[in-house]
Formats: sequence, C-alpha cells, structure tokens
Amino acid sequence: MPLPNLNDLVIAVVGATGAVGAEFLKIVEQRHPNLYGLKLLASARSAGRTLTVNGREFTVEETTEDSFKGVDIAFISASTEASRHWAPLAVAAGAVVIDDSSAFRMQEDVPLVVPEVNGADVTWHQGIIAIPNCSTTPLVMVAHPLHRVNPIRRIVADTYQSVSGAGAAAVNELKEQTQALLKGHPVTPRHQPRQIGFNVIPQIDAFLPNGYTREEQKMIDESRKIMHAPEIQVSATCVRVPVMVSHSAAVHIELTNHIEPGIARGFLKDMPGVRVLDDTTQGQYPLPWDVTGQDDVFVGRIRQDESNRNGLALWVVSDNLRKGAALNSIQIAEELVDRACLKPGSTPKPKFRVGEPENPAEADRRQDYAYFRANVDELLPKYRDKYVAIINRTIVDSDEDERSLEERVHAKYGREPATIVRVTPGPRVMSLYRQHGVQVGVGSISL
Repeated sequence: MPLPNLNDLVIAVVGATGAVGAEFLKIVEQRHPNLYGLKLLASARSAGRTLTVNGREFTVEETTEDSFKGVDIAFISASTEASRHWAPLAVAAGAVVIDDSSAFRMQEDVPLVVPEVNGADVTWHQGIIAIPNCSTTPLVMVAHPLHRVNPIRRIVADTYQSVSGAGAAAVNELKEQTQALLKGHPVTPRHQPRQIGFNVIPQIDAFLPNGYTREEQKMIDESRKIMHAPEIQVSATCVRVPVMVSHSAAVHIELTNHIEPGIARGFLKDMPGVRVLDDTTQGQYPLPWDVTGQDDVFVGRIRQDESNRNGLALWVVSDNLRKGAALNSIQIAEELVDRACLKPGSTPKPKFRVGEPENPAEADRRQDYAYFRANVDELLPKYRDKYVAIINRTIVDSDEDERSLEERVHAKYGREPATIVRVTPGPRVMSLYRQHGVQVGVGSISL
C-alpha cells in the first residue's frame, strides 16, 4: 500500500541535530524521498550547521517565535521545557505539533498515539499530538493484538533500556566509561545516576513517592491511555543497560481467558509493525544489536506463564530511536494526511474520556467477542458451522439459522446485548475478519 503523500507539506523539525532528529531525517529519506519542504530547527548552539536531506542541503536555524510561519506540521524532539514553550507557539501559527516529550501526553485533550493501535485518535486533536515514551510504544504494540481478542487484566514489564534513550551525551559517556574501565581507570558518572559502563542501573528518571520512577509511571499511565483500557493493571521496572541503541523488555501478560502460545503467536504475526522471531530450537529470538535500524517491534520467547494459566511471557525488542520516537512521529503525520485531519477539530472528540472504554455495552460486547476468538477451537466440535449467541462470555443459545437465533435470543433476553457469530475453524474466522474488516459493534456479526 502506498504511503500518504507528504511532499506538499512544510515540516519543521525542532531538535534536528539531536539523536531522534537525525533519525527522523533518515526515515524521511527512506519513506519520502521527494519531501523537500523541511525547516530544520535547533538551539542557537547548533544553528548554522548544514545537513543534507534527500540530496538537498538545509541550513539549521535557531528556533524562534517566527520559526513556525507557513509550517503545516512541527515535529518537536527536545526537552520537556522546550516543548512546553514552542508547541503552543507552533499551534498558534497554524501548525499541527507532533511532540516527543512528556509535556502533553496525559492531557485529556491531547491524543497519545501509536498509529497501529489507536490511529483514529489523531482525528480529534486540538493542535497537539503526543508520542508515547519509547518504552511504552513496543509494549502496547504487542499487547494490543492480544487485548482485542482476549481482554488483558494485568501487565508486568521489566525493561532493559539503551543509553541512547537518554540522549547523545549518554551514548558518549558509555563509550568513554567503557574505554576507561578497560584501562583500569576510575570513572565519574555525569549523565547517569551511577556508573553505566559494565553495569546496570535500576533507575531511569527521578523516584516518585510510590517508589516507582517517572519512567515506570509513564509506562503505566500511557499504556492505559493508548489502549483506552484504564482497567488494566500495569507494573513496570525500568533498567538502564550498557547498550547503545534498542530497548528490550521481559513482559508478562495476564489475560481474561487461557490462550495457547501458538494462537497468541498467530495474532502477533497478524499485527502490522510487529515481527515474530521465535524459534528457540534454532536459538532465534530478538537481540538489541540485530534490531537496531529496524522499523518493526520484534517479539520472541512467547510461552505459557507457568505461574498463571491465563498468562503469557514474552521478550520484546525495538529500536527506541525509530519506532520508539522518529518513525512513530512520521507515521502520525502520514495518518493525519491519510485521514485528512491536519486542521484541529476535524472530527468531534469522542464522548468517552480518553483512556476509558466507549461505554459499558461496548466493553461487554468486546469481551464477548474476545471470548469467542480465544475459544473458537474448543467450540468447534459442538458448534461447527452454527451461529452462537454470547452474553457475558457465556453461550446462551445456538442455531444453524442466524435470524431464528436472533429472534429467539431477543424474545428471551430482551434488550440484553448479544454477540452473534458463526463458529468456523480458527484460521477461517481470522481470514474472513481481516478480509471484510469486521469490527465488533451493535448488532450481530455473521461470516
């Protein structure tokens, strides 16, 4: 499928000389080789530098209040303080801001977007769209396809985060400390709370009164908002490791119903932007070194959680500079163009609060549908090629004729919402749903 055309837009990049800004420009060259409407912005210290993008030279300018005139989209990857200062000015000048900091992520009127998960949320932006934390994005990318078919109750994530997540200075510090320690010289931490060379640090950002760090709290809050699932219980421990690029995470997910690892693996393979690398007999699983420079979120070591029948354990790795930041930003810009919603208020804001289910009936229907998808293979022997009516994760009736079943269920249960689906073999169900784009909603679902 061709990418939406960004060539007619003027895009400002605030922080163009930083690690994420540089990656952003690389991805522009790969995805949009004819995009020339770029304004490269940075601090006064970096102003005057010349960068080549798509074969043309651009001079980096100092970011000022006049920098956003005529700009359609402003990508900001700088400090939180810089985002708070520049984003409102960019919006006032008529630009849509895609912001990489934590400044606006949890504001109720600001969409927090991973396009493969909640791309539709860009349609109700009020001028600012936030990018999640680089450790949150891969988590929701693997949680989302499972949650759609088998509601998640709890997530425990332990991350192993590279130093590039702390900026270019932290990368240089790791290099310098490694060289010094190999020579037997002592080191003094400057950009990390403790020595990072040949070490791991169980602290990223400041500690909060609840004992979690800000980084861990971001993962908790952001995951719920992106997935519109405040009911999910989330816990995280974020650790800095002596790796240059790419974040890893050991993730444990508790679902509502039991699901075989093989079935879960199939759902993950079907998720756009997720690549399954999972063959332990051949020693195949994702590694930060291999994933660096890749667009996809990689997942492996998919297995049954031995401590919980309804649990799965996974190993997730992604390039934090690409999908964790720059790529996600460009995908949001593409989503804005594809949905024709560059202007604020293109569609009304959803009636539900961001991060909450649409309404109880829809939440119930989603869970009924998830029950069906998770248990379809077990239902086959008894209900093959029949329609079943599901209410509150329970099959209340079945029939070979859909209309007869509908009439009987409505007569017996009144207005109680029922999900009606036809039981066919799992791959058949999955392929038909993908083919027809069927979504759970009011009314029955027939295949």
